[in-house]
Amino acid sequence: MLKQINGLHLARRNLWVVCSGLRAKDCDKGGKGGKGKFRTEKDTFGELKVPADKLYGAQTMRSKLNFPIGDIGERMPMPVIQAMGILKKACAEVNKDYGLDGKVSDAVSCACDDVISGKLYKQGHFPLVIWQTGSGTQTNMNTNEVISNAAIQMMGGELGSKKPVHPNDHVNKSQSSNDTFPTAIHISVGMELNERLVPAVTHLRDALKSKSDEFKDIIKIGRTHLMDAVPLTLGQEFSGYTQQLTNGLERIKGCLPRVYELALGGTAVGTGLNTRKGFAEKVAKRISELTCLPFVSAPNKFEALAARDAMVEVHGVLNTIAVSLMKIANDIRLLGSGPRCGLGELMLPENEPGSSIMPGKVNPTQCESMTMLCAQVMGNQVAVTIGGSNGHFELNVFKPLVVSNVLRSIRLLADGSMTFSKNCVEGLQANKERIDKIMNESLMLVTALNPHIGYDKAALIAKTAHKNKTTLKEEALKTGITEEQFKEWVNPKEMLGPK
Repeated sequence: MLKQINGLHLARRNLWVVCSGLRAKDCDKGGKGGKGKFRTEKDTFGELKVPADKLYGAQTMRSKLNFPIGDIGERMPMPVIQAMGILKKACAEVNKDYGLDGKVSDAVSCACDDVISGKLYKQGHFPLVIWQTGSGTQTNMNTNEVISNAAIQMMGGELGSKKPVHPNDHVNKSQSSNDTFPTAIHISVGMELNERLVPAVTHLRDALKSKSDEFKDIIKIGRTHLMDAVPLTLGQEFSGYTQQLTNGLERIKGCLPRVYELALGGTAVGTGLNTRKGFAEKVAKRISELTCLPFVSAPNKFEALAARDAMVEVHGVLNTIAVSLMKIANDIRLLGSGPRCGLGELMLPENEPGSSIMPGKVNPTQCESMTMLCAQVMGNQVAVTIGGSNGHFELNVFKPLVVSNVLRSIRLLADGSMTFSKNCVEGLQANKERIDKIMNESLMLVTALNPHIGYDKAALIAKTAHKNKTTLKEEALKTGITEEQFKEWVNPKEMLGPK
């Protein structure tokens, strides 16, 4: 897995290193004019003024005017735009095999590199928000316009002229928004799962495994229904957390084959009209080479356009991981409650002051942060479910909603896992003195007497000890059990597994 991840990072760096033989300085040329100045661009609806220092055109500007919703936090996520760059690059290179002029293909491919690197996103050339057309058409055209104008710059042309590189005829050749946007969804989610979430969850899982090994000999009282139960080791308790995240990683692995299926080649409704035979497979192969991930052409383009089931499946996995992390973080903060009046079995790292009025107070802030972001992921699950269910006839029209929530959940879980591991789990310590005290006071050790005197008599001993505020041993001896028998039968070390 580490080899694959390193390969992914290397591939992403290499994507924009070579500009298909064009001079690197050409990739950095700016447009005429500057801030406060405009140029005129036009689409099928007419002319619009566009900021002179931006590479987008009339359709992007029209979307900005039609959907002034939210602020910069509502922008289409950068991974989607980078994925658009990857697929446009692949299409330009493959289209050369189908008659696209070589110079145009090379210029488009080079222009895509600054999209893939995130450079043009950070410079504000992709201003559109999530809340636009449900097919993502305006973001597809935003990408086409930016790449077209960037390529025109490189070839010495005039911004907005659509010559010698046209946003539709060249950049969008053999494509439509209906197959490019779902393809960008799958590329971005596939890369984020592999590059971000899997390493982060693995790191946290390994940290929990390390604590499980460290705590393997510490016997403590178990709890069910928040009430005292039979003993286990602190290591066994942490092994459960470790297995939860191991299962989570396996669930990610299990959903990836559907993520790797790409809609490109389906165009408007899934029939492939306006593409050429072999185009879909060649583009998927090129995308796979660019990303070092096993992307393939979707076997059924009608499903690939009309449904977002793969993303609903992915977010189901993310939701399950959030459920696991919520349980783990809650357990750790409850076990660390105190320091004097709570359970106090764990000592959590003290990272910052906890109160503006109570001096010396320290709170389990990492646990609180983790549980809050898990709650957000669970909320995102509802949005993705509703979005996925709204595939009407040949097209799902909730795609920006779906992908933005999936990517946000990935980012939250990944960053949260790394933070929780480094600032909490790795610094956990066991409070052995407190653990021993609580365990030895527990009445549920009486369970060990069941095979020897029966459930009813053992229950009577426990109830009597609780009522009289005495120990199990005191009440057991009153029933005729000898001290030697009690010592032999009620031994926490012998209660940790089957006989």
